[in-house]
Amino acid sequence: MKKRKPQRVVHIYRYTLMDVMMASPTEILPTRHRQHQLTRMYQGLDSMETSASPSTEDWRLVSDAVNLMETLIVNGPWPDSQGDLVEIGDGEGLLQDAITALAMTGKRHKAGGNIRLDGAGIQACRSILADYSSLLEVLPARTMIKVHRETEKRIYQILTGKKQPHDVEVMDL
Repeated sequence: MKKRKPQRVVHIYRYTLMDVMMASPTEILPTRHRQHQLTRMYQGLDSMETSASPSTEDWRLVSDAVNLMETLIVNGPWPDSQGDLVEIGDGEGLLQDAITALAMTGKRHKAGGNIRLDGAGIQACRSILADYSSLLEVLPARTMIKVHRETEKRIYQILTGKKQPHDVEVMDL
């Protein structure tokens, strides 16, 4: 009998439970952390819009923003700096538009095409990124690190075959 080779999914969590517990429940993330993260995400989106050859890293950075917003919307409500719970919604349905646009871009890339968003995809991803940026300015560090941690866990589960009914398709470029 032949031994079955296990599927190799390497994933290292960036945030631990200790990181969540040690983060401030009242103060937002430090400015340098917010600026670094948002700068990279906006650069990825800009590259997908205008660069001659956007990279898979650009796609991943934009996907990170969309995945984080999905966690904020689906897994809420979240505590604000006063401890009150805040429900975050997607009244215009732009989250699903952004998810679909990124999935289509990933499929196109795997088929040999360029990593490009269409006009509607650009608009949806820009709106999601703007909303994420606004939330970084008001939600406390503990909440945001917990969101990151939950997003990492969910992506790991999907990559190991444990999908949820609302999952579209995970592209690993």
